Amino acid sequence: MSMTQREALEVVARHRGERIVVTTMSSVGIWPQLSQSPLDFAYIPSAMGHGPSLGMGLALAQPERGVIVLNGDGCALMSLGNLVTLAHQPANLFVIVLDNGHYEVTGGQPHAGTGHVDFAAIAQGAGIARTYTFATLADWQMGAAEALAGTGPAVIHLKVQALMGQKTPKPPRSMAEQISRLRAALGVPT
Repeated sequence: MSMTQREALEVVARHRGERIVVTTMSSVGIWPQLSQSPLDFAYIPSAMGHGPSLGMGLALAQPERGVIVLNGDGCALMSLGNLVTLAHQPANLFVIVLDNGHYEVTGGQPHAGTGHVDFAAIAQGAGIARTYTFATLADWQMGAAEALAGTGPAVIHLKVQALMGQKTPKPPRSMAEQISRLRAALGVPT
């Protein structure tokens, strides 16, 4: 049986350490129930697919801390070039692709890759050596410590159940407040 997005994210929360966590789309609505850290950044831009780019910039600026990006499969498909860039400019970045086979927050439409895209294989083809795929909660619970150990780059492909009918979630704080909280937590002068 596949896992729910919440179950998948509960495992991430247990293994995140002191990393920055960038949430996108569906995960924005779930993550604040699991973490209220100032190192959490809910990224709901006007265009899908930019979470890994933001995460990569943060990871390059904070290499000792590292970053986890919680990215949807639709977002990942819209910006596959991020994987090539990450392979060329390695950063301490863990991209977790939450694969439910749908563009969930735009109406639940299946995307072109539903049921057959292997994001770990695509990442390997782009040149990222550390890739993982987990299709069940039990496997993810057993493999998460290894997958999230050490430094990135790494791509983790999680098969999750769709949350059909979900609307685009609202970030828990304004963008300005999130930026201020994150800068303070990282000790970056304002």
